[in-house]
Amino acid sequence: MTNENMSRRAEPFLLRPAGKDYLWGGSRLNDDFSKGIDMEPLAETWECSTHPDGISRVDSGEYAGLLLTEVLALHPEYLGTHPRTRGELPILIKFIDAHQNLSVQVHPDDAYAKAHENGSLGKTELWYVLDAAKDASLIYGFYHDMDRETVRKSLREGTVEKYLQKVKIHRDDVFYIEAGTVHAIGAGALIAEIQENSNLTYRLYDYGRVDKNGKPRPLHIEKALEVANLKGSERPRQPMRVLRYKKGCAMELLCRCRYFQVERLLVNTERCRELAAFQSGSNSFQVFLCTGGCGVLITERGTGLRIFRGDCVFVPADSVPFWIHGKAQMLVVGC
Repeated sequence: MTNENMSRRAEPFLLRPAGKDYLWGGSRLNDDFSKGIDMEPLAETWECSTHPDGISRVDSGEYAGLLLTEVLALHPEYLGTHPRTRGELPILIKFIDAHQNLSVQVHPDDAYAKAHENGSLGKTELWYVLDAAKDASLIYGFYHDMDRETVRKSLREGTVEKYLQKVKIHRDDVFYIEAGTVHAIGAGALIAEIQENSNLTYRLYDYGRVDKNGKPRPLHIEKALEVANLKGSERPRQPMRVLRYKKGCAMELLCRCRYFQVERLLVNTERCRELAAFQSGSNSFQVFLCTGGCGVLITERGTGLRIFRGDCVFVPADSVPFWIHGKAQMLVVGC
């Protein structure tokens, strides 16, 4: 490769998240991940986001301090050539600290969102469980087939919980939540979420809670019933996961769908002279989300990024080659 071609290639850079203080949040994102965000509670950090409700900032390199949207406007080629990008970042990546139960909710698909929500994307998502209390669970659909009137009646009478399928969760579990699935994260869960770039949530039920002003949070029952799958759901099973080994690391595929691909990366080069080598292709950007441990990302140009638990690194499409040294666990997201 010529020096000229190498000089055109971008380097990976750190992101700084936007925070959300939803009433069900806790303090673990500051305590465990050192986010340093002055919010109490701190429910979510939007680690890689161009959504107007919470845009990430670049936190290293020549564009440090700029919004991610500003950098991608300057360099749309960073997104790659995958059809899902269409000139915009198609995904949103979060950490979620559920100190209390989240509302029972549902998200629309792309077609409904486009028609009824000003052309927005729908919201299919993936949850990776980083930690879970002993009795933590989630809600995934209904135990058996329902109809709209039965759901409406159960909501009026406050009995809807008996129809909702509850699933115990454990650290390292993976759940694919397709648009239309009625769902909720339960108290005691620490989650990494990869989703479409959307903030559309229709609340069905919120346990009678009130916000900091003493008012109930709004529900969206009729919209939710329009998009919800009311058939009984099969109990979600953990996907078969196969580790693929190469020098200094191992990877396993967690999910590949039309919206995103998510892999889990285990790096351990503490006793290895040959570091784990990476490079994004021209087809898609990649995002490395550090879920445990720490390491150093070193580019072919000799620059380096120190990566700690909770850090998020954006890797532009067709980036310079880079290596990771250390002992860390990461989620690698792309299209």
